[in-house]
Amino acid sequence: MSQTRIFLIRHGATTLSAEDRFAGATDVSLSDEGREQAGRLADRLAGIPVAAVYASPLGRTMETADILAAPHRLEVRPRAGLREISHGHWEQLTRMEVERDFPDEAASWEQDPYTFAPEGGESGLAVTARALPALLEIVRSHEGNPIIVVSHKATIRLLLSSLLGFDPRRYRDNLDQDPAALNIVDFKDPVRARLMLFNDTSHYSKGGLALPQPTKACLSKWWTH
Repeated sequence: MSQTRIFLIRHGATTLSAEDRFAGATDVSLSDEGREQAGRLADRLAGIPVAAVYASPLGRTMETADILAAPHRLEVRPRAGLREISHGHWEQLTRMEVERDFPDEAASWEQDPYTFAPEGGESGLAVTARALPALLEIVRSHEGNPIIVVSHKATIRLLLSSLLGFDPRRYRDNLDQDPAALNIVDFKDPVRARLMLFNDTSHYSKGGLALPQPTKACLSKWWTH
C-alpha cells in the first residue's frame, strides 16, 4: 500500500468555545473567529492535491470542512462515525455546573473517561469503536492520496491514542486539540500509522509552518518494508 496522508483537523472555534461548556452532541455553529481560523487553514492547504474531504455531520465540522474543501472544488462527505462524544445530561452545562450537580459522575469521569460515561452519554471506548473504523475505511478507500478529515477534540484525541498505542484512559491528560488544529497522520497501511504533525495552529498567523514531507528512510522495518 502506498502512503496515505490524512490531514486530521479539529473544527474551528464556536459560539460556545469561550464558555467552556460540554457541547459534544449539541449542534453549534462556528463563530466568526472559527471561520477565520478555518479560512487561514484552507489557504495553507490549498496547494495540496486533496482527493476527498470527510467530516462529522455536525454543523461546526461541516462548515469547517466546506471552507477547507472550497479551494479543491470538492463536496464534503459526512461520516456519522466521526461525530463528537456525547456527554448525555451534561450537554450545555459548564464544568463547574457538572461538578456541582453531578459530583459522583464528575469524579468517575475524571478518573477514567475512557470507560465511564455520564447518564445518556458515551464513553471514550464507545467513541473509539465507531470513529476508528470510519477513519480506517477512509484510508482504505483512498490509498496513496491526501485526504482531509474534520472531526472534534475528544474524537481526534481518542483516534490518535488508538493509532499510536497511547493509554486511552489518559487521552484528556496527555493530548490536546485547539480549534482548527492541524494534525497529519501518514498511513503505510490501515494498521501502520505515523504522526507527522500534532495540534499545529501556526496558520493562525498568516501562512503557517511548512508541512512535513512523507518520511522515506530511517524508520523501522515495519514501516519501510
